[in-house]
Amino acid sequence: MNNEEKRDSLEPKDISSTGTESEKEMAALPEASSIIVKPVPAERQHSFFEERPLPAIEIAPRVMRNRTRREVLAFGIGAAAVATGAAYLLPQSTLSRLGVRREMNSRGKEWLLNKALRLDDDVAEALYSHNRMVPTYTRAQITPIKNNYNGATPEPWYISGWNLTLDGLASGLSVSLDIRKLMNRFSIHEQITRFVCVEGWSAIAWWAGLRFDDLLRAYPPKSQAKWARVESSVNLDNSGNPDPYFVSIDLATARHPQTLLATHHDGDSLTLEHGAPLRLLVPVKLGLKNVKAITRITYSAEEPGDYWAPYGYSSYDGI
Repeated sequence: MNNEEKRDSLEPKDISSTGTESEKEMAALPEASSIIVKPVPAERQHSFFEERPLPAIEIAPRVMRNRTRREVLAFGIGAAAVATGAAYLLPQSTLSRLGVRREMNSRGKEWLLNKALRLDDDVAEALYSHNRMVPTYTRAQITPIKNNYNGATPEPWYISGWNLTLDGLASGLSVSLDIRKLMNRFSIHEQITRFVCVEGWSAIAWWAGLRFDDLLRAYPPKSQAKWARVESSVNLDNSGNPDPYFVSIDLATARHPQTLLATHHDGDSLTLEHGAPLRLLVPVKLGLKNVKAITRITYSAEEPGDYWAPYGYSSYDGI
């Protein structure tokens, strides 16, 4: 290559006349400053609680037909189960108005209801956790609580001679404690929790007392014990006659941190209406387990009887 050819190769060329087609197109582009760039809107961030449009989902017709068949079958089975349950549970007068003439056996109805209660108890027991706490509240949220003695409120005659008797202990002994010994030996804990009655009402109340778990540690039950029978001998029936009240409570629930043997309500000592001088407070159970004026606790390996069980109530009564 001669010197002239080298010089030509190094000099800039007029691509508008001698360049390739692509080079000509590049030269024809406007200056960068004259290009109008349209901003692309960023995708709007949705609030966590904001309702979002439902995405469109396409399903093949064959899959849709199969799903529809399954749903119709499931609905039919559910409807049949409800109809069967209604046939067992509804009174015969109602069944007759519906055109069902078959007389249902009351024993069969009782069996079905007992099965349902047992299933409910099993589920509640399976869901129980020592670490799961019920909600607590502030004093501003406290509401009035009823005097829910089963019958009439007892007279104060029993308080002067009151004692708590513990049976079924590992020591083999029977221990009797008065309220002063309980108050002096154990730490008092406060909590504001919801009391839920089986009658359909509830109240938020402020309680204080010793933890049932502390009593179990101080006076341990026999090794095979799994249950406690908690008694109140001061309960009265609707006629004012003595009607000893008793419930069963599993020791796992008794050891729950929020299960108290309450000595105080609303910052003062328990009144007669609320179970003076000592009552059971189990926020993870329905109110009928919260025995007032406890006089005896007996530990056992087998589940003891419960006052309301013969009347068709659950024996576990978990919330």
